Amino acid sequence: MKNFAFLFLVGFIFILGSCAGDSASKEGSSEASNLEGTIKIDGSSTVYPITEAIAEEFRAVSPKVNVTIGVSGTGGGFKKFGRGETSISDASRPIKDEEAAVCAENGIEYIQLSVAFDGLAVVVNPENTWVDNITISELKKIWEPEAQGKILKWNQVNPSYPDANLSLLGPGTASGTFDYFTNAINGKEGASRGDYMPSEDDHVLVQGVAGDKNAMGFFGLAYYLENADKLKLVGVDAGEGPVKPSLESVKDGTYHPLSRPIFIYVSSAGVMKPEVVEFVNFYLKNAAIVVPDVGYIPLPSETYEEQLANFAAFVSKHTQTK
Repeated sequence: MKNFAFLFLVGFIFILGSCAGDSASKEGSSEASNLEGTIKIDGSSTVYPITEAIAEEFRAVSPKVNVTIGVSGTGGGFKKFGRGETSISDASRPIKDEEAAVCAENGIEYIQLSVAFDGLAVVVNPENTWVDNITISELKKIWEPEAQGKILKWNQVNPSYPDANLSLLGPGTASGTFDYFTNAINGKEGASRGDYMPSEDDHVLVQGVAGDKNAMGFFGLAYYLENADKLKLVGVDAGEGPVKPSLESVKDGTYHPLSRPIFIYVSSAGVMKPEVVEFVNFYLKNAAIVVPDVGYIPLPSETYEEQLANFAAFVSKHTQTK
């Protein structure tokens, strides 16, 4: 899993240029305006900005459909999804075996749909004058389980840093971002020190880093771009020189290992509702236009088209057997 996102990126980067352009119009079906109902979504705070932006556009074509979007983290979202409480789950990592088992126990089948690429941003307070770039080994020294209660000051990370308290903030353990970061940096999903301030709400993390000169945190790139005036972005050196996450460095694969695909999951029960089917089709048809507006990298147009076909087959399978 450690190199999953990077390999995924490399496999598709050369055709990213074929994505639908900004000049394309938002696309929905002629029946959309007559739909009614409620679509319940929960999960990743990283995927939330994309889903919320899509939902806002969808409300313009289906004003009678109520789209509710929770932010309980990828793991929290999958718990609700597995209990049948939501039709769609936002996820910043693939579903785990134990989460898939709960779905199976409850008779819930699902389809995984990639919606964008994302880079994880490592950030510090703007008053931090000593960290412009950081190596993977230094990040590991900070975040590995063995650091708990021991690596408490900046100069313990690097002797050139000041003798100042190290304040750490990051996603909670239910977050897919936490899972991905710990796997990429510490070599094992979920392996992390526990003495940091966790939150499933990335806005809380932003405010925490912005309010503490000695703080460091990590979260999805979109949240940095939204708050660039409050934060300082740190370059990450994976052995080939420091690279800062940007739309370009995530797109061309140079920002690794902290780049990844992100997803939505749709349940078999959900596709029994016409409003859910319409929403997901709208999502995939318009993601290439909306995704860049909220700070993420769109997939190749061919990938969205392939997933539209896969989703249509999934819908056909479950609506014809009921």
